[in-house]
Amino acid sequence: MALSPMEINPEMLNKLLKKVGVSPTVKFVDVLGFESDYLKSFSHDVCAVLLLFPLTQQHEEFRKKQDDEHKDKEPDAKVYFMKQTMENSCGIVGLIHATASNKDKLSFDKDSALKNFLDKSADASPDDRAKLLEENKVLCSAHNSIAAEGHCRPSEDGVHFHLIVFTNVNGHLYEIDGLTAKPIDHGPTKGTLLEGASKICKQFTEREVGDVRFSSVALVKAA
Repeated sequence: MALSPMEINPEMLNKLLKKVGVSPTVKFVDVLGFESDYLKSFSHDVCAVLLLFPLTQQHEEFRKKQDDEHKDKEPDAKVYFMKQTMENSCGIVGLIHATASNKDKLSFDKDSALKNFLDKSADASPDDRAKLLEENKVLCSAHNSIAAEGHCRPSEDGVHFHLIVFTNVNGHLYEIDGLTAKPIDHGPTKGTLLEGASKICKQFTEREVGDVRFSSVALVKAA
């Protein structure tokens, strides 16, 4: 099933959470900056941080170098990781990556499509998880249903955007990107998850000098 481009913001992601059967124990909220003063005022209990950014030549070159540096480092087996193979799948893949390693913080509705997918794909390889998503009409239809409510249109300059996830697994900060070979272990989480993720997010923005096409949201425990 082909997927439609989806706006990445708290409103759309929260609708998608509900659509795939996640009870309102968690929600997505905006992250409005990565500076320390703002982070100190951020009062939510963060489960995951998501970063939306433009795919540029500079980023591609950085990723190739980073992949070489991490090729011999194996991630914790508890990090849920799947390949991103479907065009326009950032919304649903980002949601899966944000929630899968935080299942202990979630409650699911009866017959939740997301829980069924996570249970079915628990022991699958990253490539097989991608295939299972391609075949999952319920999750793909949920994505398209929410995408249709937004106003996302193809970029006029041909720039594509991508969504990655940061989460904490066994005390380590992981960057999860379905376009890479495997999750990236950034080492022990120092401070809060948001503080650790923000340091990496700032590196993304600093590599693209003058580019402001970045945005971030966090999956947090609902009050």
